[in-house]
Order: sequence, then C-alpha cells, then structure tokens
Amino acid sequence: MKHDLYTVKRAINGDADAFEELLIKEEKMLYYKALSYVGKKEDALDAIQETACKAFLAIGQLRNPEYFSTWLFRILIRECCSLLRERDQMIVYEESELLKRLDRKQNEEIDSFHLSEALSRLNSSYQTTIILFYYHDLSIKDIAEVMEKPVATVKTNLRRARKKLKSELERSYQLNEKVT
Repeated sequence: MKHDLYTVKRAINGDADAFEELLIKEEKMLYYKALSYVGKKEDALDAIQETACKAFLAIGQLRNPEYFSTWLFRILIRECCSLLRERDQMIVYEESELLKRLDRKQNEEIDSFHLSEALSRLNSSYQTTIILFYYHDLSIKDIAEVMEKPVATVKTNLRRARKKLKSELERSYQLNEKVT
C-alpha cells in the first residue's frame, strides 16, 4: 500500500498520531496476513499487537519511508513465526491461493485436499519457505531476512521443499487414481 511519505516521515520523527494513521491504513492487510500464518483470530490479533508495539519502538530506525509497508510486513512475519515457534504449531495457509500458483489446471477441491496433505508432511521450515515464496511473493533474499537464515539455506530449503511436495502430490494422485 502506498502511503503519504509526509505521514511516514512524521511517524519516523515521533508523531504517534501519524503512526496510528499508518497502522489504520494497514489494518486489513495485517489481519489477513497474520491469520494466514497462525490460523486463529486470537493469535493473529496477538501478532498484530506485538508488531504494532515493535514497529512503534523501532520506526525511528526506518531509513526509507517509501518501504514502510514492506518493513511492517517483515516485522509481522517475524512475530507470526515467533508465535508459532513458541507454540510449536504448523503453519496454516490458504490452500486455494497456493494451489492456483502451483497448478492452475487441476480441480481445486481435489487439489486442495492433496496439497493440504502434502504440505502437512513438510517440516515447518519448508512450509514457511514455500508459503513466503509462492503465496507472499517474497524474493529468496527477503525470505532469508524474514527467517533469519542464510540465502543459501533458503535456496536449499525451497529446492528440497519443491521436490518433496512434488513427490508427495504425485504419490497422492497415484493413490487416488487406484481408488477411483
């Protein structure tokens, strides 16, 4: 979302009202992004609250006001991942959106089940990498920054996750064809 740079600069200089105005503009995006990660309304709201607090305390360090939304999104992703690590949960994702990106030709209802099953078999690091890359369109460098891992590790995770996801989906389809 494009913000008025003047408002962002006011927030950077300590104007709490300007910061609140920016958060209100990002409200829906923050909620839906957090919900897609943590899966529960209460957890999403907790992640947003922590994000807002950390962002408010750190906004003075934002160097490029034009990247306010990206900066805020990264803080949110880190909070969601931290919340999941604390609770040792799997990441919840929006299957239909991920399916459209992975394979637009398949029937969505069948694929949703198969993809859900296949993704549930991936470890949480692979899941996070796939979701950030395909669903949130983050670059490998941005994913490395969000996950606080080296770029090479993210590339390896993405390659391995794709390979495992492909083999799981193929196996699932073969089993389904034998049943039907």
